[in-house]
Amino acid sequence: MSDYSAGVLADTEQPVEHWPLLPAVARGLSFDAGGRRLMHDIDLTLVAGTVTVIIGPNGAGKSLLLRLLHGMIPCSGGTLTWGGRAMTETVRLRQAMVFQRPVMLRRSVAANLRFALKLRGLESDDRCHALLTEVGLAERATQAARLLSGGEQQRLALARAMAVEPQVLFLDEPTASLDPAATDAIEGIVKRAHQRGTKIVFVTHDMGQARRLADDVVFLHAGRLLEYTQAEQFFRAPASTTARDYMDGRLIF
Repeated sequence: MSDYSAGVLADTEQPVEHWPLLPAVARGLSFDAGGRRLMHDIDLTLVAGTVTVIIGPNGAGKSLLLRLLHGMIPCSGGTLTWGGRAMTETVRLRQAMVFQRPVMLRRSVAANLRFALKLRGLESDDRCHALLTEVGLAERATQAARLLSGGEQQRLALARAMAVEPQVLFLDEPTASLDPAATDAIEGIVKRAHQRGTKIVFVTHDMGQARRLADDVVFLHAGRLLEYTQAEQFFRAPASTTARDYMDGRLIF
């Protein structure tokens, strides 16, 4: 197992709202459910400045790893620190996550976004308009959010996530059911967020998308981290037989 990492731990004397979240360091991270171990002793260091793409066959544990890293569910073993500190609600509030199927509130597009802003004490008509413009939905501000297309709903979900200016943005297959044009729009939004300094952790099953977005790649299989390396190296010559088989389109059991 490799650990592609860099960076230094945060100055823990800084006020909590100022210290950097990265690097995030998982050591021996595991998760059990129903008497089974679903995540096995993950050692992983996420650093600033890169788009980290998580790939692997169905059932590999990609979505589960995102939820563990985001603190949505507690790990069964091991440790996870963000900037040298343990996971807390304060840490979670400086992150955001977008799921494959976003949930839209029964209100307008703009009201969905204003609700997210209000929860963080950031409500502002100017900010709302700027975010909707960023994701190409300004002209649909008064439309019912649930009447948007799938791609438009996902763009609104991204606007809600970015509204809180997260230092880390987790994305769980956000384009899995979208057409190429909608996928391109989502990827553009993600790239711009990355360019502004947001750490992106992106789960996908689409190898073309992984090649387009990834700076570094996490490859999982059966709840185990088999590779974590720079994207160029991974796509040129995966180190593990399992990863090579996966890249060649062979069935992985």
